[in-house]
Amino acid sequence: MKRVIVGLSGGVDSSVAAYLLKEQGYEVIGLFMKNWHDDSVTISDECPWLEDSNDAMLVADKLGIPFQTVDLSVQYKERIVDYMFNEYEKGRTPNPDVLCNREIKFDVFMDIAMELGADYVATGHYCRKATIEKDGQHIHQLLAGVDNNKDQSYFLCQLSQAQLAKALFPIGELTKPEVRKIAKAQDLITAEKKDSQGLCFIGKVRLPEFLQQQLKPKEGVIVEVDESLDVYNQSQPEFNTKESELAFLAKKPEYTISDGKVVGQHQGAHYFTKGQRKGLAVGGTKEPLFVIETDVEENVIYTGQGKNHPGLLRNVLFVSNSELHWVREDLALKEDETMEVMARIRYRQPLEKATLHKVNSGLYVEFKNKQSAITEGQFVAWYVNDELLGSGVIS
Repeated sequence: MKRVIVGLSGGVDSSVAAYLLKEQGYEVIGLFMKNWHDDSVTISDECPWLEDSNDAMLVADKLGIPFQTVDLSVQYKERIVDYMFNEYEKGRTPNPDVLCNREIKFDVFMDIAMELGADYVATGHYCRKATIEKDGQHIHQLLAGVDNNKDQSYFLCQLSQAQLAKALFPIGELTKPEVRKIAKAQDLITAEKKDSQGLCFIGKVRLPEFLQQQLKPKEGVIVEVDESLDVYNQSQPEFNTKESELAFLAKKPEYTISDGKVVGQHQGAHYFTKGQRKGLAVGGTKEPLFVIETDVEENVIYTGQGKNHPGLLRNVLFVSNSELHWVREDLALKEDETMEVMARIRYRQPLEKATLHKVNSGLYVEFKNKQSAITEGQFVAWYVNDELLGSGVIS
């Protein structure tokens, strides 16, 4: 009998995942990961992880499976929290959920599971895995979840073949309403529980305050840049290679304070991200202001009016070799090769047509349509049909 360790988070998805595995005849063990100790930064007096671990325990009890809690807060702090601060300080915007899957759930947690003699690790993600044979090798595919509204394959875009080999996603074939229906029928305490919106396993953390504890406030100016700025309206030079054209299009404008007018103050450029609209507290503009660039060196936030401001829109981005990852290593592009794909630069975004161009130093992703707020530090992931082939950090 194959043994599966399920990461029980105290939510409905992982609860149903555990139930389905048991039905399928696996020996199932539930493990709750505690990744956070500092209660001073959670939003409310409730202690979310206590409540969650309690729910996870009640579910395990109901299903009649063994249950234990593992404390991964040290690794979590090193690999996720410290990394996030580093990125914010550099003026990049990290994606903790993607990292949490790569570094915690499918690495640290997977190691613990293997020590417990597990054959597989399972999570409540809305995605699917398939295995094909190619040249006598087993190759694992990461496929989108059946529920279009809930597909979470993007969050797993950094998994490797070795990690996928040991992963199971029992609810990938189901929609959220179906999952809730099963939980209800099995009388699981999590059936009606709201989806957690918190940072992956930190619970309900106020991110700006959390950052402010570590990153010192620093008053600076908010500059509004008009769309008539020369840099937006220059004609495109002639290029003798596709690569030089891509490099030109991937380059973001460099701003200086003299490119616009000062319209307000802020408490630190590192608290803001590109495309952000809330928290600027500047009124009196015809259209709302959006952040088009943050300069953490000079501590200036550049903004523009309206969501179609040219400072927000680009159609080419670059991923360096060191931050390029192929889930399907067998399909990795070689230099000068291209591939037509569908891609997204954030979790909730509909897939968009794009072409990958492999060059010596990395990979260009050229979108057919301009994308809003391409943000350094976030992940771009690309698909063919419903299979996620690879991903990279936007540089």
